Amino acid sequence: MSLVVELSSELEAELETEASQAGLSLPDYVVRLVQLGRVAPTGPQSGSELLAYWKREGLVGSRQDIVDSAAHARTLRQQAETRERN
Repeated sequence: MSLVVELSSELEAELETEASQAGLSLPDYVVRLVQLGRVAPTGPQSGSELLAYWKREGLVGSRQDIVDSAAHARTLRQQAETRERN
């Protein structure tokens, strides 16, 4: 895909300098900036979306060492509440 963007001469000069310092052509540098600057999609909006995400990522059931998740959660909460703070 081709895209034409109008830049101020000042911004173009700044980007040219940055591209040169990075060892890239201006178009390649701008593509890199766009890729790095893209906003990630919003996260799960509900508990069911979060659970579906965890399942897709293979996180559900990944801790075979935790037999009772509620008891494990209580232990973690108790440890957090009583930990020493620096």
